[in-house]
Amino acid sequence: MHSATQQAALVRSGEVSAREVVQAALDAIERLNPQLKAFVALCPERALAEADRIRPGDSRPLCGVPLALKDLLGATDGLPTTHGSAAFGDWVASHDTAHVRRLREAGAIVVGKTNTPELGLRPVTENARFGATRNPWDPRLSPGGSSGGSAAAVAAGLVALADGSDFGGSIRIPAACCGVVGIRPSTGRVSIAPDYGDVGAGVGVDGALARTVEDVAVALDAMSGYEPGDRDWLPPPARPFAESVRNGPGRLAVRVALAAPLGIPVDAEPRTAAAQAADLLADLGHDVREEAPDWDDEGFGAAWATCGAASMRHLLRVLSRLHGRPVDPEALEPASRAWLVDAPDVPVVEYLEAVERLAAYARRVLTGWPSDGVLVTPTLTRLPVEIGTRAQAGVSDDAARFSAFVRVWNVTGQPALSLPLGESAGGLPVGVQIVGPPGRDDLVLAVAAQLEGAAGLRPRGPARISIGGTS
Repeated sequence: MHSATQQAALVRSGEVSAREVVQAALDAIERLNPQLKAFVALCPERALAEADRIRPGDSRPLCGVPLALKDLLGATDGLPTTHGSAAFGDWVASHDTAHVRRLREAGAIVVGKTNTPELGLRPVTENARFGATRNPWDPRLSPGGSSGGSAAAVAAGLVALADGSDFGGSIRIPAACCGVVGIRPSTGRVSIAPDYGDVGAGVGVDGALARTVEDVAVALDAMSGYEPGDRDWLPPPARPFAESVRNGPGRLAVRVALAAPLGIPVDAEPRTAAAQAADLLADLGHDVREEAPDWDDEGFGAAWATCGAASMRHLLRVLSRLHGRPVDPEALEPASRAWLVDAPDVPVVEYLEAVERLAAYARRVLTGWPSDGVLVTPTLTRLPVEIGTRAQAGVSDDAARFSAFVRVWNVTGQPALSLPLGESAGGLPVGVQIVGPPGRDDLVLAVAAQLEGAAGLRPRGPARISIGGTS
């Protein structure tokens, strides 16, 4: 399958039409999605009509590229947004979320919405309303979460580009599980306008998933930018992210951390993949040394749990206002209801204390971080789990095994990217995470592209795409 950038180039040159590209995506979805369950809503007529308006010579960077949108928070005109739940009805927006609008303005064509766990509360993509999304590399396994539908759609070749959201690793976890590239941009890089103001105290961000670093860079160029009223925002980069990817970084200070914070166990495959990435970077001339940030804090888990519980309860109220109807607590899944409705409210002072504790943690981690220095870690501490391994909603030991290496950067606001650099003995992809200084998305993307080139990575599909007898 062609990358998103290649698809746009083919449409631009007139070698293929945008309609042909979109129709190919819709055909692949029709063939594989009944078993994969990556998509939960489609808009084929609208997508084809938009494709018919694109002509050869279109200069937009994503002209004619089919785009999948995660069915959580992000909205697009005319398609339902359910948040993976039956508790909110089928809210159909009359507008696009800002980053979706920007992607469409760049020429991307929305083909549908992708599955997510209810309210994004689990690191696996399973919910009572739509069922479980399957990992294209092995349909017995989960694609991770919460952007699991988007990651599975890209990995299976249904689309070359998808969006996702990341409150505690929800882009990077499924990117690692499905063997695709996923970036959590710096806080303030991508606006959450117009529907949300300060959901989750700025911890959550929207980003992109694709098969190549160049594709996520082009998508981030399109998605980024200030919207009126944004509380967190960054100025535009000095040069486009796509240009940074093509030009590469200079010699960098690279730290490598193979052990997770607080002694959370790390399996051999993720450790090996990160160590191999470090060796590649050393061979490329970077100053590489093994050294973890100052990220061990016994109070982190409690502060994270308090912020998470309060933020998600607030989100229920925000969504009720946005949808114009109260949430139906009886329609929430039992684990979600127990955590968000039945448990005692979080006192506001406890929430503010937890926010302050995490802010102090971020200051400590970032103190002394060089402006041109990156950190390399495993993305996950483990390989994908089997379908039906229903992690608890919210913060749990099981969720920590998925998020140990990734949630830190949601607190510090730093850019972080998962790159599929390793492979397990059973042929499953293994992700490596690259973390940069605050605001240096360009540096993270440049290092990732350099690693991608040195490792000889090319867009590829799962070794076995057969799902339930369909291939």
